[in-house]
Amino acid sequence: MSKITYPKEVKLFIGILTAFEDLLTPLKETLQAEYGEIDLESPLFDFTQTAYYETEMGRNIKKKFYSFKNLIDPGVIAGIKIRTNEIEEIFAKKFPKGVSRPVNLDPGYIEASKVVLASAKNFSHRIYVEKGIYAEITLHFSKGGFREHEWTFPDYKTEGYQKFLKITRDEYMRQVSL
Repeated sequence: MSKITYPKEVKLFIGILTAFEDLLTPLKETLQAEYGEIDLESPLFDFTQTAYYETEMGRNIKKKFYSFKNLIDPGVIAGIKIRTNEIEEIFAKKFPKGVSRPVNLDPGYIEASKVVLASAKNFSHRIYVEKGIYAEITLHFSKGGFREHEWTFPDYKTEGYQKFLKITRDEYMRQVSL
């Protein structure tokens, strides 16, 4: 019989997609109120790998990541995805921009060996977590860097994203070694 073990805490991050840079400050404030102090912030990346979101979000979409100082139990990622969906709806009503979805929030977490993203969409490589939320291992860490999977989103394959995620992983490793 195997012994049940519980996972270590992980580092929460949230990716923000928006064509409206003026929403980044109120989003940052909202996310800090929900999840605590932001310890790392990525540069603002051009989101040019797909036009998938342009119909509902507009053109010239950018992406930014925030990671949070407080580590979380990985089991709460479904609740975080549900809450970030609610925040998206609040922002759509509070800041009408002429599009149906002015912001897209994608929570995930980093641990020593992987980057995990939460999603409301099922697919062959995703595992059901709870409450209509699925999780996928988007990248895994091996030989000093992140490695992709066939399902890894094209933007997560970029050097800029992986550099930020590596810095975030390094901070996580520092935190868990204290």
